[in-house]
Amino acid sequence: MNNNDLTSLISLMAKNARKASLELAKLPCEFKNQFLNDLADALENNIKNILTANEKDISEAKLMNLNVPMIERLHFNSDRIKKMALGVRKVATLDDPIGHEIESLNPPRGFDLKKVRVPIGVIGIIYESRPNVTIDCAILCLKSGNASILRGGKEAFNTNSCLINIIHECLLRNNIDKNAVQLIPTTDRYALNELLKQDAYIHCIIPRGGEGLIRFTVENSRIPVIKHYTGVCSIYIDKDYTYKIAESITLNSKCQRPSVCNALENLFIHQASIDALPKLANALHKAGVEIRVDETAKDSLSGLGIPFNDSRENELEVEYNDLILAISVVPDIETAISLINEKGSAHTDCIVTDNNQSAELFFLSVDSSTVLHNASTRLSDGFEFGLGAEIGISTDRLHARGPMGLNELCTYKYIVRGKGEIKT
Repeated sequence: MNNNDLTSLISLMAKNARKASLELAKLPCEFKNQFLNDLADALENNIKNILTANEKDISEAKLMNLNVPMIERLHFNSDRIKKMALGVRKVATLDDPIGHEIESLNPPRGFDLKKVRVPIGVIGIIYESRPNVTIDCAILCLKSGNASILRGGKEAFNTNSCLINIIHECLLRNNIDKNAVQLIPTTDRYALNELLKQDAYIHCIIPRGGEGLIRFTVENSRIPVIKHYTGVCSIYIDKDYTYKIAESITLNSKCQRPSVCNALENLFIHQASIDALPKLANALHKAGVEIRVDETAKDSLSGLGIPFNDSRENELEVEYNDLILAISVVPDIETAISLINEKGSAHTDCIVTDNNQSAELFFLSVDSSTVLHNASTRLSDGFEFGLGAEIGISTDRLHARGPMGLNELCTYKYIVRGKGEIKT
């Protein structure tokens, strides 16, 4: 397909999405939920077809020499598909945000004035590797009354194409315009450039992927972008803590799924708690984690037979997406907070402490979209937060922050009911 054809295609997709979005904004909740439950059933009934497409993507990804974290994020299995279907059913049980009254106001002239939630309109989602994003974004956009245009990466093209076919079959069965959810049928970069120019029809862009993709999107989009650049997540172990909790949370945050954006990258330990470091480092080593340490942590581990590497310059700013962890010893909680705010990415950070005053100080001082006390960073997730799924995690300040669910896919309008009032 040449560039002129791609320009025409993307423009038509954007126009069709806008038309579909105006119909979705009026669609009763029961029709949306009926579609979602139908889609959940269809996903489970098509596990074999989805896995066949996914196996083809994985084979091609290996030929492209994609790194291990990218291939891991790409991989589907039956359990992941069933969990995805469970997420679809969960979204169907959630309250419809459209028309929800946010605020009732009392204007001086006495007319009835309310602020209510309405859809944003058309949302473009650009993502790499993880094909579950196709489903997560489609269902959240549709339940919140938004049309979506999806642009997945070439490494997941076969899986994404299989999923969009299932979505379209369900849309047609439920008498919903199939342009409500569209997948750009090419991975040509020119199509992405054209998508980012469609500010007349698309109202929001959400990129999900590596920092390079997100920065490219921000730099080239005419449309507002909601994003996070990296997921540099940290845990701080305070001077007052329970070791069993510290070890469990650290291992889960780092090892449960190291390739995702809410996985642990930095561990800060109060100098009064340094005696715990050898045991914790040994547990991490047994779990296959490469440990990179500062000078104080190095002194604590020297001679114990636990392998480690020296921390490199700017180590604390790195998102590894792998079984690698930077460990630093700090003199106090204030230093830990300062390093998290300076080196982190305002994504997700945790304090392990038995001292509630320390936890409250951490909550107030750490400038991140999600801050936890004695809980794994892996819990910073739309499904775990009860949102059913998430369309992404935002570290922005305006409009949305943290895991984005249905409410974050809405804007609002003012509804005025008058009795002939005029301005004088």
